[in-house]
Amino acid sequence: MWYICLASHSVTNSYLFTARKQEIIKATEQLVDCINSGDFEGYTKICDTHLTSFEPEALGNLVEGLEFHKFYFDNVLGKNCKAINTMIMNPHVHLLGEDAACIAYIRLTQYMDKHGQAHTQQSEETRVWQRRDHKWQCMHFHRSGSPSSPFAMGTK
Repeated sequence: MWYICLASHSVTNSYLFTARKQEIIKATEQLVDCINSGDFEGYTKICDTHLTSFEPEALGNLVEGLEFHKFYFDNVLGKNCKAINTMIMNPHVHLLGEDAACIAYIRLTQYMDKHGQAHTQQSEETRVWQRRDHKWQCMHFHRSGSPSSPFAMGTK
């Protein structure tokens, strides 16, 4: 009898483990959708106000807060490309406790520039998430890849 209870507990933990990983993948997809559509309001709901990041556009500097990102939402994102398709490839989620997680993945972004030319851009991303008030918030990210945003390239 004890063995059966232990097995049932293990199955339940495995299910919760998998479900939490799926929550992180879904939150990441929602965040990327906000970026692609230029939805800064949605982005601010998913990200912590003190978000930190390393990204090519920051030229190796650690950026804190949302103001740096707001510039791209106001001037570039969602404005210059006719069509955008993003895929999150090979996501790997590390659960760091009940309320913290890290996800690493490849992000492929396909887009059409203003001349009708199709392009694909790749970046390697890692995001750190924390659950607050029953919802996940992005606390930090690191993105490697080309510093040229596909949205900026759409203007060429």
